[in-house]
Amino acid sequence: MRNIKICIAYNGTAYHGWQRQNNNITIQQIVEECIGKITNSKITAHGCSRTDAGVHAREFYISFRTESVIPCEGLMRAMNKMLPDDIAVLSCEDADEDFHARFSAAGKEYVYVVNNAPHKDVFGGKLALFYPYPLDEKRLDRAAKLFVGTHDFAAFCKAEAKEHLTSTVRTVNSFDVTRDGDRVLFTVSGNGFLHNMVRIMVGTLIYINEGKRSEEDIKRSLETGVRETAGITIPPHGLYLNKVIYTG
Repeated sequence: MRNIKICIAYNGTAYHGWQRQNNNITIQQIVEECIGKITNSKITAHGCSRTDAGVHAREFYISFRTESVIPCEGLMRAMNKMLPDDIAVLSCEDADEDFHARFSAAGKEYVYVVNNAPHKDVFGGKLALFYPYPLDEKRLDRAAKLFVGTHDFAAFCKAEAKEHLTSTVRTVNSFDVTRDGDRVLFTVSGNGFLHNMVRIMVGTLIYINEGKRSEEDIKRSLETGVRETAGITIPPHGLYLNKVIYTG
């Protein structure tokens, strides 16, 4: 039995996230069905993250076990031929017996992309959040640094998700806000993220830009865990899983 490690990229616009659902099309469903047809077997693909509906990935890892003897090069070529145009296989390799796409990950990096031009992008509207108002990226970069460190991020988590967690403590390694022309990039890395955590952190920074929240509200949110002291949950279509970190 082989343990296969695959890296894919996808545009999540047409999908209801990674995890298989009964009534919606997901990335997991499409990938499992594709591999199943190629190997003529039923497989279970383990993903490195549970991205939400509309969220994209530049680097998303999958692991699965199979008795198929198809070489990784052939599997990758066949998958890229069969998969829809919004999903691509970037690499494929035989992994160690104990590798698991999710549980072996030591950290992740996300990027939230804001289109800060005065007009909409008619070609890439679902790939970035359109925000035509002035954005002070330098001020927001300073505020973003307040998230760095090990904190209780209960105020930055979807309420229903907290019911199933034993801890809402996470470590943010870095958080940078930078400008690239009309695009403002919110880049955050850490050892793990709660449901909607990145989107709420970015939404809080947007509220700071608008004067609806302050840097003190970030500190208060981290100290109290009160959701109302943070900002909005910003829409998903500007969010990308950018990198997944594995050690060893």
